[in-house]
Amino acid sequence: MKSAVKNRKIRWGVLGYARIAREKVIPAIQRAKNAEFHAIASRDSAKLDACRKLFNVPKTFSNYADLLRDPEIDAVYIPLPNSLHREWTLKAADHGKHILCEKPIALNATEARDMVAACKANQVTLMEAFMYRYTDRTVKVQEILRSEVLGEIKFVSSNFRFFLNRPGDVRLVRELGGGSLYDVGCYPVNFAGMVADEITETPGSAVPESVCAECVTIDDVDVLFSALLKYPSGLIASLNCGFNAHRRIFSEIVGTKGLLEIPDTFFDNAGKLMLTIDDKTTEIDVAQCDRYKLEIEDFSDALLTKREPMFRLAETLRNMEVLDRLFAAANKKDILI
Repeated sequence: MKSAVKNRKIRWGVLGYARIAREKVIPAIQRAKNAEFHAIASRDSAKLDACRKLFNVPKTFSNYADLLRDPEIDAVYIPLPNSLHREWTLKAADHGKHILCEKPIALNATEARDMVAACKANQVTLMEAFMYRYTDRTVKVQEILRSEVLGEIKFVSSNFRFFLNRPGDVRLVRELGGGSLYDVGCYPVNFAGMVADEITETPGSAVPESVCAECVTIDDVDVLFSALLKYPSGLIASLNCGFNAHRRIFSEIVGTKGLLEIPDTFFDNAGKLMLTIDDKTTEIDVAQCDRYKLEIEDFSDALLTKREPMFRLAETLRNMEVLDRLFAAANKKDILI
């Protein structure tokens, strides 16, 4: 049965005590003005004990299904391994829970479409957790694009990589949906799509007309992935992600009139954007913000006011379709649409 959202704060349940839940999202729920951390589910009793002590959570469950049966829970956050996103989103939807699911939302576009359809059928809201879209940095990038000061956008480059040296990490396990493209490459893919959408002026509408890709794999998991995407407008995007080299999070957008450089593209720390018009470079201040809290507050407000969240499913589905094409292209089987 669908949970009635009558309270002034959304009551959240979390499926699994993953590190991102423990360090980022649960604290964000507790900081949010319109949300409450109501329950945690984990098969590990030690993790449940740790969560009780750290967050004073009202309810704990030893399995995910029992949490979903709790009528007091309005929404669930799913930080489980990528391979479990579809299964538990479908089950949460069947129990009438609204769902914030970690990125990538699924392993492929078919899974994502199944999830969207199930949520629609159960009249619950689903959103993919691209928290970087809530930062002051992203807002300023969008404002600059919409000002048209860069002229016609011709090229975008976006990179997100770091050195992963923890043996046994789930991101290195193929069966759990591991790999750098799923874990961090989905961000540059989304960023390129966001830039391309500013040309079409419709979120989720810009689709590459062609893609090419190369990757390096270890144990059938990509640890380095690079791609080129060409859009109908003539925009070309160069994307890079990986686990096997030094940390680099940086993007640039190049137009006929200027260049915008975006260090720390996907983070919420204070910093600067560099805008170059002709030969003059101007630094644009970026304020520190709380991307996870802003994400939780937007999603919770969307439920309370019965509107769409800011990050829409059109972009989620487009992102998964592009990821599918990139994997195919890396195997020399590009999917044309």
